[in-house]
Amino acid sequence: FLAFHFSGDVELSFSSVIHVTRDVESGWFIRVLHSNGASMFFMFMYAHIGRGIYYGSYCMSSTWMSGVSIFLLSMITAFLGYVLPWGQMSFWAATVITNLLSAIPYVGVMLVEWVWGGYAVSNPTLTRFFAFHFIVPFVIVGVMVVHLVYLHETGSSNPLGIGGWDSVSLHPMFSVSDVVGVFISGFFL
Repeated sequence: FLAFHFSGDVELSFSSVIHVTRDVESGWFIRVLHSNGASMFFMFMYAHIGRGIYYGSYCMSSTWMSGVSIFLLSMITAFLGYVLPWGQMSFWAATVITNLLSAIPYVGVMLVEWVWGGYAVSNPTLTRFFAFHFIVPFVIVGVMVVHLVYLHETGSSNPLGIGGWDSVSLHPMFSVSDVVGVFISGFFL
């Protein structure tokens, strides 16, 4: 919905966000849901990471690394979304954070210019960030599926220490509940 009204152009980006907020029917509400939903997503993710550290979930390396990948991709998506309104804070955030790539030896400067689409943060940068802000969440969903598969293969770490003799098989119990959860989440989004 927000993408229908957003313009990924440096001249129109900020005004398109204002347009969504003021002129589009319930646009302010959708924008607030989008922003606060991302904050809630991170709050739950931090709680999930804290639980994983407390119960030693990092010992299951494949599950843990897929979770770290989800976290990093989520951080990238949040940063890309932060840049899109193209205010002063957004512009300088894009400039400073993408310039961190220049610290990579040999290829850093070339990588920064590739991300920018030129020699400075400008219109190609905003267009790329808009496209990736849209695409990366689909990649996150794919990595979440991998995360769930790893979790169901290894079993979750639990404080009760319940062993394999007392476990429930992945299919049909967990696979059906996961699919139902995905449909319910999709319905509300």
